[in-house]
Amino acid sequence: MQLIGPSPTERREYQRRRKRLIKAIGKRSAAIVPAAVEQQRNHDNPWPFRQSSDFYYLTGLAEPDALLVLCPKRAEGEVIAFVHPRDPERERWEGPQLGLERAPAALGIDQAFAIDEIDDRLPELLKGYSRLHLPFDEHDWVLQALGWFDELRRGARAGVQPPQTIKDVAGPIHEQRLVKSPQEIDRLRRAAAVSVEAHLAAARGVHAGLFEFEIAAILQKVFASAHGEPSFAPIVAGGENACVLHYRANVAELKDGDLVLIDAGAEVDYYAGDITRTWPVSGTFSKPQRALYQVVLDAQLAAIEAIAPGVSFDAPHQAAVRVITGGLIELGLIEGPVDEAIEAGSYRSYFMHRTGHWLGSDVHDVGGYRVDGDWRELEPGMVMTVEPGLYIDPQSGAPAEYRGIGIRIEDDVLVTEEGFEVLTRGVPKQIDEIEALFAGRRDPVSQPLE
Repeated sequence: MQLIGPSPTERREYQRRRKRLIKAIGKRSAAIVPAAVEQQRNHDNPWPFRQSSDFYYLTGLAEPDALLVLCPKRAEGEVIAFVHPRDPERERWEGPQLGLERAPAALGIDQAFAIDEIDDRLPELLKGYSRLHLPFDEHDWVLQALGWFDELRRGARAGVQPPQTIKDVAGPIHEQRLVKSPQEIDRLRRAAAVSVEAHLAAARGVHAGLFEFEIAAILQKVFASAHGEPSFAPIVAGGENACVLHYRANVAELKDGDLVLIDAGAEVDYYAGDITRTWPVSGTFSKPQRALYQVVLDAQLAAIEAIAPGVSFDAPHQAAVRVITGGLIELGLIEGPVDEAIEAGSYRSYFMHRTGHWLGSDVHDVGGYRVDGDWRELEPGMVMTVEPGLYIDPQSGAPAEYRGIGIRIEDDVLVTEEGFEVLTRGVPKQIDEIEALFAGRRDPVSQPLE
């Protein structure tokens, strides 16, 4: 029988997270964190369920249609969950459920109630709190809370007051999620390792005549073999398709002489990997491809070297921008000098996105990039991607030999006490390493992929 809820070691981690959140919101505040609901793909056919990252971060429970309620200093218990009671008929079709009786011990919480008792029990739970934290991006919960407040107001003559302030629960949760615990870093390492394995398998599969979706299938096979799934829909973009930043179609044929950009990552145990590599389909770079690729690689290495505790989140981006701008000037794609070109934003015609984002339970993970208007300083335990790129649109005014080339190089980087650690360093990115990797590939016709 499958394990319902977290292991004992994980349970203690979730308890620590809830205690930190209770401290952050204050003893006069209650908080509500809902689970995700099951979504229908089409008639009588649901999408594979994926729990809300915030709810899972605080509970470790993967069941839909549940609710976590935090009531600091409540005599009967501070941590309450609303879950579905066990239903033998439903379990026969869908597998075991947690249920009311098992929830307190399995989740390390104080009480559990039936999910259909929310409207009866929530007004009582909220008595005496001046603030309620709940998710602003889920409007139904805000409207439901206003109904609970109306019920509490009807008891005003007896001294009962509803919360007077509603705040977004996402703020304190996301601030907490930004710095990863050792357990989270272990999971991110696992997701990175599976992502590395998938990219190496995809590289071995790249050959002219295959279609982009066939390479995507190689990636997804590796993810599934590790009991994972894609952390986002894989991007496999051959030739000019790589100039589309979020290319999703994956339907074109790979051609000799082109590059193929592969942006993909595994999600394993609710933590994401995110890697991009750009490979030569034929196994060797042409002279223009090599020149542009080296600019992007130099920019990525400079951005990674800029990562350290106490530096601005923007520092890696600025390092990448300076290298890319200098490279574009040297290749004749924009005019210099470098400082003037950066000030004018000339590089944005070919490098139009930021150099990275937070990484964690969500591939574009939560947490503010600015604090009081200023760029946040990096801290040990933060994890981010570093992914500069160049995209020379086929219709641009760039020299003809560069048109239609799209290149991005991305790694996952942990901020450490000493500086940084590249979690995805196992996928080659130096030009000579890539060409050596491709030279040693097996013939896909005579020998199948491992």
